[in-house]
Amino acid sequence: MYLKYYWLFILVLAVAGCSSVPKPKPIPTGSLGEFQKKAEKFNEIVTVPAFETTPEEVAATATNVITAGNAALDRIGRLKPGEVNFTNAIRALDDIGYAIQTPANRLDLIQQTSTNAAVRDAATDAIKQLDEWSVGTDYREDVYAAVKAYAGTKPQLAGENKKLFDETLRDYRRAGLDLPKEQRDEVEKLRKQLTALETDFQNNVTKAKQPLTFTKSELEGVPGEFLAQEGIKTGPDEYTLMANITFHYIMMEDNAKREDTRKRMIVAQCNLARDENIPLLQKILVLRDEIAHRLGYASYADYATEVRMVKNAATAIAFEQNLEKGLQPKFNAELEEFRQMKIKETGDPNAKIYVWDWRYFANELKKTKYNVDAEQLRVYFPYERVLEGLFAIYQHIFDLKFERVEPPYKWIGDLQLYTVSDAKTGQPLGLFYLDMFPRDGKYNHFAQFGITEGKLLPDGKYQRPVCALVCNFPPPQPDKPSLMSHDEVVTIFHEFGHAMHTILTQAKYSRFSGTSVPQDFVEAPSQMLENWPWDKKVLDSFAADYRDPNKKIPQEILNQLKASRLATEGTFYRRQLSFGLMDLALHTQIHATNADEVLPLSNKVLSEVSLPVPPDTAFVAYFGHIIGYGAGYYGYAWADAIAADMATVFENSPDGFFDQTAGMRMRREIYQVGDSRDINVSIEKFLGRPRSIEPFLKKIGVEKSGAK
Repeated sequence: MYLKYYWLFILVLAVAGCSSVPKPKPIPTGSLGEFQKKAEKFNEIVTVPAFETTPEEVAATATNVITAGNAALDRIGRLKPGEVNFTNAIRALDDIGYAIQTPANRLDLIQQTSTNAAVRDAATDAIKQLDEWSVGTDYREDVYAAVKAYAGTKPQLAGENKKLFDETLRDYRRAGLDLPKEQRDEVEKLRKQLTALETDFQNNVTKAKQPLTFTKSELEGVPGEFLAQEGIKTGPDEYTLMANITFHYIMMEDNAKREDTRKRMIVAQCNLARDENIPLLQKILVLRDEIAHRLGYASYADYATEVRMVKNAATAIAFEQNLEKGLQPKFNAELEEFRQMKIKETGDPNAKIYVWDWRYFANELKKTKYNVDAEQLRVYFPYERVLEGLFAIYQHIFDLKFERVEPPYKWIGDLQLYTVSDAKTGQPLGLFYLDMFPRDGKYNHFAQFGITEGKLLPDGKYQRPVCALVCNFPPPQPDKPSLMSHDEVVTIFHEFGHAMHTILTQAKYSRFSGTSVPQDFVEAPSQMLENWPWDKKVLDSFAADYRDPNKKIPQEILNQLKASRLATEGTFYRRQLSFGLMDLALHTQIHATNADEVLPLSNKVLSEVSLPVPPDTAFVAYFGHIIGYGAGYYGYAWADAIAADMATVFENSPDGFFDQTAGMRMRREIYQVGDSRDINVSIEKFLGRPRSIEPFLKKIGVEKSGAK
C-alpha cells in the first residue's frame, strides 16, 4: 500500500533575514544493524521487538514474564531491614515494572494489529493474565515490608530519585497497603476482577463491526471516488459501508444528503458492541466505585484525578461546566444557522437539527458560506506527500534525522520502520513503526502505541524507545493515491507528536519516560502540533495537488477554512464536553444500587450537553476511552487549553512554526524530561511564564467571562 521511498527536499529560503522552510528530499535508507552498533558508542541499547506470531508463543510470554517477575520480587522480599537501599528496593521495583510492561505493551499491540484472529484472542487472554498478576504484585507484603524499611531510614533524596520514591509510596497507599489485611485483600480481589472486565470491554470495541448496505440513490452527495473504493461497491446497485470504520462513518455523516441515510449510519455506530459492553460497563463502574470507597475516596473520579493535574473530580467538573456555559451562546447560534439551512433544503419550516445532522450542515456551511469543500481539498493531501512534509518539519524543528530501515518482522506487508537520530551528534534516539491503513480485525481509530519505553538500565546503559503509529487513513486506489482530508492531516500531525514524546525521552526511570505523564497533560504536546497544518507556510512546504504539484492551497481558501472551523467550534466542542461530563457523571454517580442507570445516565448527559442522542442507542458501549481514560476524558479539553497556550511560543518566534529554537526548547523542557519533574514546572519552563487560558478561549470563540 505504501510507496517504497519517501522524497524530502530541504530548501533554505531567505525570509525576514534567514528563516528556513524544510522541503521534501529523499529519506535515506539506513541499516538497522549499523544503527544498533552506533547506539553502543553512546552507551545505549536499541532493541527491536521480537513479536510473538502464534497463540503458543503469546501464552509462553505471559508465563515467562510472571515467572521472572516473581523471582525478581522474591529478591526484594528476602532483603533484611538493614540491607535495603534505594537501588535494591525502589529502583528495583521500576526495573521489574519495566520488565513487565515491555512484553505487555507488545501483546497489546499484537491484540490490536495481528492479522490472525487466534493470535489476537490469545493476546487478549495473556493480557488478562498479566493484568491480574500485576495487580497481585502490589500486595506482596514482603516487598512492601522492604520498601517500608527503606522509608524508615528517612532517605535524603533529590530530583528524579525523590520523585520515584515518593510516588512508589503513594502507589502502595492507593493500592490499600495501609489498610488492615482483610480489607486490602478484598481490594486486591476487586481490582483483579476489574482488569479482566476492562480488557474484555476494549476487545469488544475492537471486534465490533456493522456493515450497512445502501443503494446509489440513498448515497446522494457521497463522493463517487469514495464509493468506487475496493470493497464498497458490492452489487449492481449495492454499496456496503462499515459503521465501525471511522472514515466510512465520517464520510457518510459529512456528505450524505438524505437524512435517513445519515441517521441509519449514526444509529448503527451508536449501537456497536451494545449487547456485550453495556453489561460489562455496569460491572466495571460498580467495581471502580467500590474500590474507590474502600480506599477512602468519595468517588472513582476523585481516586483517578488525584494523580493528575486537576487533582479532584470537583475541579474537573467545574472546568467542563464553565466551558459548557461559556459556549452556550455560540452553540445556540450555530444550531440555528444549521436549522435555517435545513429549512431551506427541506422546505420544512419546523425543521429541527438532530445529532445526525450537525456534521452534514457544518460541512454544507463550509461549502456555501465559506466556499470550502473538504472533499475537494483532498487532492492537496496525498498521503505519501503529507508524510514527507511531516517528516521534514519534525526533523527540522526538533533537529532530528530519520532513516527508513527494513523491519526484521512485519505483521502486515506494508509495515514500515524508521530510525530516529539526533541530527548534530548522530546519537540514536529510537524507532517507530507505521501501520496506517484499515483492515479487518485491526484497531479502528488512530493511536500511538508505546512498545519499548526509554529507561536507564541497571548496567548503566540507556534503553532507547520503540513505538508504533496505528492509523486508519483512506487506502490508495488503483488509479490514485491515498488522499487525506485536512482533518486527517491534523490527526497525523497529532499522533506523530506522541511518537516524538515517546522517542525523545531522557528520563532515567520508565515510570517517567515519554508519554508517562499525567493523563490530563499527555495530549497537550500533540494537540499543540495540530496548529501546524493550519499555517500557510507549513502547508506550502508539502501540500500540493497530486495531479499538478505546482498548484498549492490558496491563502483565501485557508482563511475560509479557518473561519469555517471557528464557525462550527461551538458544536464541535460541546460534543467533546458531553463526552467528558458523561464520563465524570458515570464515575461519580453510579454505584452498586443503580448500575442499571448506566445507559440512561450516559444518554441523558450526552443529550443535555450536546445534541440529543438517537433514541434507543448506546454510544457509551463503543466509547473505548471509558476504559483507558476512566474519569479522564475531561483531559482533552484541559490539555487543549494548555496546548493553545504552548502554541503561542511558536507563533511568537522569529520562524513561526518552523522555529528550531522553540522546537529545541520543546524537546528539552517537555519531551526529554517526561514526568521526571512536576509537569507544571516543565510547562512554565517551556512557556517562560505562568499558564494562561486566554489563547484557548480565543480559539474556541468564548468570551473570558463565560469560562474560568
